[in-house]
Amino acid sequence: MSEPLFEYLLRRGDDCLITAQRLGEWYAGAHEMEEDVALANIALDQLGTARLLLTYAGEIEGAGRDEDALAYLRDDREFRNCLLAELPNGDFGHTIVRLLFLSAYQSLLYDRTAEADGVDERWAAIAAKARKESAYHLDHSAQWTVRLGDGTDESHRRMRDAVDALWPYTGELFESETTGGRAIDPATLRTGWLSTVEPVLAEATLTPPVGGWTPEGGRRGVHTEHLGLLLAELQSLHRAHPGATW
Repeated sequence: MSEPLFEYLLRRGDDCLITAQRLGEWYAGAHEMEEDVALANIALDQLGTARLLLTYAGEIEGAGRDEDALAYLRDDREFRNCLLAELPNGDFGHTIVRLLFLSAYQSLLYDRTAEADGVDERWAAIAAKARKESAYHLDHSAQWTVRLGDGTDESHRRMRDAVDALWPYTGELFESETTGGRAIDPATLRTGWLSTVEPVLAEATLTPPVGGWTPEGGRRGVHTEHLGLLLAELQSLHRAHPGATW
């Protein structure tokens, strides 16, 4: 199997792992019990997909690294997640807008992968499983986006600020990647993503910014300072007790 597929799977797996960690930070901190449970469940869905992807990536790499080694024993420069996933949660509206952008991307990617011909079979099977969960993530975040965007003046302001802050980071999701013909190139997904996200924003009376700065680097291991802090928490127990088992 080719090196490009390892990098490809690592990027998808890291997106899920870091998103799970960020959403997990809301546990016992959401504004209502039902939402506390919902965000925790979405985090677990993301973590489950991350495990499948990182396990398969490790097997392709052939260097003896399993899902735990890839999650806990890499430094920030070795991670390939998009910058959008690692940004701090901010307020609830900020978290919801990020989830909308990411889940719309993941849902489309999983759908296309599960149905495409010639895609790596195991990756297609992982996508087929993840697409059901991702569809829920998208629906959940879309409902909250509309509810808050078209809500009070204060909720609208916060959602507008979140869209303005996070929209520039979405460009990185659609960087073209070498796949060796065994996976869907993310560059082909932007039109479909826009057709999903823009109607939600319109219903929420929100308008994405036009032009401006488009940050990138996460896919190459160039991250914000926020990822290092996140990994310090994520990896601390494993690094403090290497090789420990329950």
